[in-house]
Amino acid sequence: MSVRRIAPDDVPTVTALVHELARYEKAADQCRLRPDQLATALFGEHPHLFGHVAEQDGEVVGCALWFLNYSTWDGVHGIYLEDLVVRADRRGGGHGKALLVELAAECERQGYSRLQWWVLDWNSPTIDFYRSLGAEAMDEWVVHRVSGTPLTALAALARAGS
Repeated sequence: MSVRRIAPDDVPTVTALVHELARYEKAADQCRLRPDQLATALFGEHPHLFGHVAEQDGEVVGCALWFLNYSTWDGVHGIYLEDLVVRADRRGGGHGKALLVELAAECERQGYSRLQWWVLDWNSPTIDFYRSLGAEAMDEWVVHRVSGTPLTALAALARAGS
């Protein structure tokens, strides 16, 4: 097993892994990611998305997609892990842990103060896995999101001068 930075040739496989994750999270109908979108985000002129893949016997079996966040309290960046997924038939083989270990090492190399992510509250096996690595739930924080029609309506206020 090995972990390395994602390469352009990995994009179709990683796109499929993201769709597999969406199915696992019972949200397949919400995942619209296309390989061209992922390739642009990772390898375009100004990439803001980064990734690593886990390989076994030369085959990509898992991935971690991440971007930088910033802690105004710490005064430094951190990594926000958007997706961590290992193919269903390869789970339990240490690939997810290897990806997280590499992201923690990336944080240390770059002087980042944190590695964070979200996990669905019903996903007990994954929560237990994260806790075994020392992750702490941030239960006092409530996630908020504006998207779709409410996002359009909020943006319209800028055009209206409000």
